[in-house]
Amino acid sequence: MKIGILGLGLIGGSLGYDLRSLGYDVLGVTRQESTCERAIALGIVDQASVDMSLLAAADVIFICTPIGMIIPQFQQLINYLPATTVITDVGSVKAPIVEKIAPIWENFIGGHPMAGTTDSGIDAAQRHLFMGRPYVLTPDATTPKTAISLIAEIVRSLGANLYYCPPEQHDTAVSLISHLPVMVSASLIATCMGETDSQVLQLAQNLASSGFRDTSRVGGGNPELGVMMAQYNRQALLSSLHQYRQRLDELTNLIEQQDWQGLQLKLESNRNDRPKFVD
Repeated sequence: MKIGILGLGLIGGSLGYDLRSLGYDVLGVTRQESTCERAIALGIVDQASVDMSLLAAADVIFICTPIGMIIPQFQQLINYLPATTVITDVGSVKAPIVEKIAPIWENFIGGHPMAGTTDSGIDAAQRHLFMGRPYVLTPDATTPKTAISLIAEIVRSLGANLYYCPPEQHDTAVSLISHLPVMVSASLIATCMGETDSQVLQLAQNLASSGFRDTSRVGGGNPELGVMMAQYNRQALLSSLHQYRQRLDELTNLIEQQDWQGLQLKLESNRNDRPKFVD
């Protein structure tokens, strides 16, 4: 089977590594010739080009561009493809993508691997990035079962944990556990940098350790990705931010009222709930 990858950054490059190791013939398309050369040199793809026509030979295509480019790139891509080609994407927002593409391309299924790093570009690609990580597929009522089965088989071969859900449900859930943390983490960094005493700010920077590193990591990631999360998942993210503000106000009020028992109960509840989300 030939698998095409449109977009050879972190996710596309990591897919290429693993798919080639599984014996698939991998074709890559990206915007820069230098990236094509790098992808071949690293062993990420068998063939690479800046010309989308290379993907005409692919049985399955993963669109791995930034969120805002998925639909425009899809619209160009389909000019080269037979209707039997199965297309999926890896965007972190699903509803607007599925709503636009599914009516045009029968063999399309939305997808989102919940894996990545704060780094970007082809040199950030790594083997086994998807191993043990959630991978969500968001078929709708019109998605052919054959297309679903084919993408599911590939996802399982990557060692990922497969989940299915409607696109809208995906976007609401991801706003809570992925997009909201980016905004909260970004606000943490901005709050610290807002310290007006230069000596205190310098001291804080010197003392920052694992706790700050963990809570600030996603807020210090790719700005383009953060903007696109907000732009394409706006309503769900706004709802999550409003909920977060309410919880933050509750904690603020407890501290203002010196209600230490109430604060302890809240923190104990959080400690008990956290394992429901992470091991």
